[in-house]
Amino acid sequence: MIIKIFKLDAFTNELFSGNPAAVCILDYWLKDTIMQKIATENNLAETAFVVKNNESYEIRWFTPLVEVDLCGHATLAASFVLFKFYNEKSDKLRFKSIRSGELITFRGKDESIVLNFPIDAMVKCKIPKELEKGFQIKAKECFKGKTDFLLVFDKQEDIENLNPDLSEIRRVGGRGVIVTAPGKDYDFVSRFFAPQSGINEDPVTGSAHTTLTPYWANKLNKNELKALQLSERKGYLNCSLQGDRVFIAGNVVPYLSGEIII
Repeated sequence: MIIKIFKLDAFTNELFSGNPAAVCILDYWLKDTIMQKIATENNLAETAFVVKNNESYEIRWFTPLVEVDLCGHATLAASFVLFKFYNEKSDKLRFKSIRSGELITFRGKDESIVLNFPIDAMVKCKIPKELEKGFQIKAKECFKGKTDFLLVFDKQEDIENLNPDLSEIRRVGGRGVIVTAPGKDYDFVSRFFAPQSGINEDPVTGSAHTTLTPYWANKLNKNELKALQLSERKGYLNCSLQGDRVFIAGNVVPYLSGEIII
């Protein structure tokens, strides 16, 4: 079996920055064990697998360790592949996820692609002991979303200087931990740690902005937000809160295309 594979950098205009993702466009679904082994072999934050189903596409995402409920940057990358290499004529794509429902992407301004995702439902909670131990400074607020914890800090420097104890974070459960603060040149900044999912620090986490956008829209009293993810590779996102949906716009740069031989 030969499977076409693409690797791309998402939420960036420059190669070797943003968040790398792999995309495999399949004729039919492979066994879960095979898809997981492919994702493990790729050793990227996520590998997206896509199968066309009539006028829409089914999509699933795998980290090197597990299948996840939602992945923004790999969906952005998959949309780019369909637009650029599979001659998708429509300006809008519909994806169906068995874990996250219907997801929509469309062509945006300046060659960007926009994700239309549901907002994350989060509740305020006490900071788990594992996260108190895992970070060298205490967060001012803590929330629990569908799969992630959200920790809010005072300023951008707090986020830049974090050097967490990943062994403690790994014990907290869920998919990962979002950390955020007001930005200097952006409305807000963030980082994302997910050692429990096989990703010590994710370079750019589109899905985390389904949690971050409603939080900061409420705090800043504005629905149009510019965001910076402060990983080493950096990631740039334009976010818009529209009812119970979040629009997340970013660019994609292709890196390679090839074939997997199984």
